[in-house]
Amino acid sequence: MNAPAPRTRRLAVLVTGAALIAGALTASPAAAAPPGAVNPMHPDFGPNVTIFSPSTPIADIKSSLDTLAAQQRDNEMGTSRHAVYFLPGQYGTDEAPLQFEVGYYTEVAGLGLNPADVNVNGAIEVYNRCLDNGGTSNCLALVNFWRTLSNLSLHVNKAGQDGCRQTANFWAVSQAVSMRRVNVDGKLSLMDYCTAGPQYASGGYIGDSRLQTTVNGSQQQWLTRNSEIGEWTNGVWNQVFSGVVGAPDDSAFPSPPYTSIPQTPVSREKPYLYVDDKGRYNVRVPAMQQNSSGISWGAGATAGRSIPITDFYIAKPGDSVLKINTALALGKNLIFTPGVYNIPSTIHVWRPGTVVLGLGHATLTATKGSTPLAIADAPGVVVAGMTIDAGEKLSPVLLKVGLSKTRNLSSKASKNNPITLNDVYFRVGGPHVGKATTALEINADNVLVDHTWVWRADHGVEGFTGGDTQRWNTNTGTNGVIVNGDNVTATGLFVEHFQKYNTLWKGENGRVILYQNELPYDPPTQADWTQPNGTLGYPGYVVDKKVKTHRLDGGGVYVFNQNNPSIVTANGFSVPRTPGVRLHHIMTVNLSAGTIEHVVNGVGAPATTAAIGVPSYVVDYPAP
Repeated sequence: MNAPAPRTRRLAVLVTGAALIAGALTASPAAAAPPGAVNPMHPDFGPNVTIFSPSTPIADIKSSLDTLAAQQRDNEMGTSRHAVYFLPGQYGTDEAPLQFEVGYYTEVAGLGLNPADVNVNGAIEVYNRCLDNGGTSNCLALVNFWRTLSNLSLHVNKAGQDGCRQTANFWAVSQAVSMRRVNVDGKLSLMDYCTAGPQYASGGYIGDSRLQTTVNGSQQQWLTRNSEIGEWTNGVWNQVFSGVVGAPDDSAFPSPPYTSIPQTPVSREKPYLYVDDKGRYNVRVPAMQQNSSGISWGAGATAGRSIPITDFYIAKPGDSVLKINTALALGKNLIFTPGVYNIPSTIHVWRPGTVVLGLGHATLTATKGSTPLAIADAPGVVVAGMTIDAGEKLSPVLLKVGLSKTRNLSSKASKNNPITLNDVYFRVGGPHVGKATTALEINADNVLVDHTWVWRADHGVEGFTGGDTQRWNTNTGTNGVIVNGDNVTATGLFVEHFQKYNTLWKGENGRVILYQNELPYDPPTQADWTQPNGTLGYPGYVVDKKVKTHRLDGGGVYVFNQNNPSIVTANGFSVPRTPGVRLHHIMTVNLSAGTIEHVVNGVGAPATTAAIGVPSYVVDYPAP
């Protein structure tokens, strides 16, 4: 985002697994040897994972983290990936707090079983990024992407900072940023009101956290899920709360623009690393919850299972797909250590219950037109903490979940143990030219998508500016998300800038809680942005006309036709006119160029440059 204006499943699994093992053995007997043993006390996570202990002097921790922050502060399109972990204990005191910033592609997390096991007295922050005049003006958070904070307790202590900075812990972020399992004692601000403006921020996610006082500020859209909050102030366009104890009342929507859902219908918290009381590393895999609210760790350990680190293959950049697939075929789970992995063929995840966990925003980049990752229709598979990039040769799909819909083998087992994606992000373009027909394709039933950003880049270093027609023809992404499976739930679905369908939902009984979309900035002409049937433009959210049941709570489609401001899109949303398809609290808004004529199906006022930044809302469609 840029600144505005400025059915036999078992047989299939066994056949697939056998084919993988046989292929690996035939291709390279040496590569088929079991992966090297993992030291449970000191696993090798590679050079870009830093682990601190309470015995490390605070000055040394701060020096290390300040150096990392300086390296990553402006490294938006770089290749460095980092994870910073804290062993259980106390970090910082009232007199000497631990204060540091979190830059691009950086994960910060505690290694306790529960958030209370790691306590930071100080501040963990993200500030506005200043983009003009050598980094002294146009200061905003609209491009503060790709960073993570999780599994610790933070006592906000800003001692030694200036008067304005002392007022809050600043977490001024936008897409592909999550805060999970964090207990914040003090004031948290989701905007940086101390740095010179315009101070815009545009979208993020908090899950499974306890917050005392939160300033939403300039955040245009935000999802808070399964948390506990005290005071929450402000709201711009689209602030959604699901399963949140203390969520604000939403009866006056859109003033304020709150959407509050008492219980989250389906959820599963993200897996996380922890060290047990014997010093051994494990991965905790939370259990699925239904109709839940509040934090998962309030009464002790989050319900779920623990997997010893010795049951994981720990991948490092440069590992071959053959080596990774062999480890999976031999029954290993998979950890990707921080880095960029060039993937020329598909990594197949086919065994039920397999966990694939990325550390430090590990990134899979398609090469040779590959589909970097495919998940068989197997219950309980969890993929978390990964970014998947398109490469310069066209990929048909970047992540495929389940077999094709015509061969869907979903079983009843997946209803209580869904395939889950937590913090899985997609990118077409940005650091290099990218080409993909579809970023995320979901063919399996009973899938849970918990926070994703699916982005066809509107800016980057590949040599084409956002308003340049070359981008439209070179940095190509046809579809963002296509859902063919039934009973698919998405909590926090952010999809932007694709050239045809940003989201196309064809499965039955879909449920989405917070949807955010920007239409593409760069169609050169109206003809380039017109459907074959003559409809002007493609809606940002489309439910197929054959679907009978679907629900969306809290959705926004934004228009900023920077390349050609005369372009018109007929509708922000398009859904079947049937009682079983319901949209609740939706809106469109103009960011300074182009037009959306209606919110949904010819209903709702236009979003035009006559009212820049002023949303057009529809409370319910169809109207009650």
